[in-house]
Amino acid sequence: MALVQGWQLARDIKLLGISSVECLASQAQAEGLTGRVSLVIDAQRQEFYLAAYEVGPGDWSQIAPLRLASLAEVQALEQAGGGLAGPQITKWFPGGRDLVPRAAALGQLALARRDFVAGDKLEPIYLRETAFVKAAPPTMV
Repeated sequence: MALVQGWQLARDIKLLGISSVECLASQAQAEGLTGRVSLVIDAQRQEFYLAAYEVGPGDWSQIAPLRLASLAEVQALEQAGGGLAGPQITKWFPGGRDLVPRAAALGQLALARRDFVAGDKLEPIYLRETAFVKAAPPTMV
């Protein structure tokens, strides 16, 4: 984000915020997935980013927003017959479909949008509290 924010300052370009999950939904449609598709991305710590989309041959729409889900929750979705797709998903869920966002899908999404934003308004999506420990100041030996 810092790169495009700086680029906008230098070149006065227009910016769009398009999430990876939107790209995945578009890619699911391009690959012929239809019906309810749960998009799953490894969030580390035995958690997953999860969003649900209704995908049709000519359109897709979000039916459940992006959120964090536990491993057990996504396993239950898989066991219930939910269509799972996402990057390297078969590592965790053998019945899922590996799906990666592609540059072509991103380009198609961008061409259809006009909701440009100023660089200082572009924000990442944070679903987990940030937690870090600041290093202690150096000591003289």
